[in-house]
Amino acid sequence: MPRDSSATKARLLDAAFTEFAAYGIAGARVDRIAENAGANKRLIYAYFGNKEQLFDEVLRRAMAAGAESVPFDVDDLPGYAGAIFDHLVARPDLMRLRLWKLLERPGATGSEPEAVQRKTAQVADAQQRGRLAPEMVPADLLTMVLAAAQAWFWAEEGGRPWSPERLAQHREAVVETARRISAPKPVGSGG
Repeated sequence: MPRDSSATKARLLDAAFTEFAAYGIAGARVDRIAENAGANKRLIYAYFGNKEQLFDEVLRRAMAAGAESVPFDVDDLPGYAGAIFDHLVARPDLMRLRLWKLLERPGATGSEPEAVQRKTAQVADAQQRGRLAPEMVPADLLTMVLAAAQAWFWAEEGGRPWSPERLAQHREAVVETARRISAPKPVGSGG
């Protein structure tokens, strides 16, 4: 293999991320990926196998980077949800890639990533200490916080981009939702 094989692989993965986020697996073209990476198309097959395996690697890489891109603070799940929202606003291609995964390759990621397991364990610990609402299973609570952060990306705005005011409203709703589902009830509130 050439001396710059890791650089070539990285360029191919970056080009594939852009291609898959825009077109999904069915619409993505291997020749476009290779051209945009400045590499030979045969290298895609040599390094990654077929197009589905390339998608899986792009998704795995994006999920691993995404899991660590926003600092997790179990004592501030509403702030975490807001930070995830901000991150996704800045990187809408991540949401598009996730949608293509759900549509075309729902089983692509396999087992739960280590970062999610670690965050779930922190949620469980915070629930046991009374810092978070105990009503949901820890994994479900974390999933609901993440879902709140992503929910507005599926909302229709009549084909128009979000105004700064509407974006701020979306963010406030995300943070408030996360606060309501994660805050423990005050002692003596009765339910």
